[in-house]
Amino acid sequence: MTVTAVKSAEEFATLINSGKTVFVDFWATWCGPCRMISPVFEQFSSQLTDSGAEFYKVDVDELPDVAQEWGIRAMPTFVAFKNGQKTGDLVGANPTGLQSLIVKQLTA
Repeated sequence: MTVTAVKSAEEFATLINSGKTVFVDFWATWCGPCRMISPVFEQFSSQLTDSGAEFYKVDVDELPDVAQEWGIRAMPTFVAFKNGQKTGDLVGANPTGLQSLIVKQLTA
């Protein structure tokens, strides 16, 4: 699976309430660290196609209400969701931390 851009607050709500494990990259186009870690997030999404997890991106400038609702204060912030609940997060462009977040959520 590839990383899909979320286009609306309604779409976001539907995705995080799907019952699946959902990983979301909250990012901004002007954010250098976001551009650095984006290929790593894409790689994880490609490697984990059989996991049942889904991977999405939310541009905080396009969907500021979604970012505010979830308390996003720095970019990039990666958040894991299941059944509409936040189950984990990582702030910053840390490939090892991102891998740990994903593995922890998929083995929980």
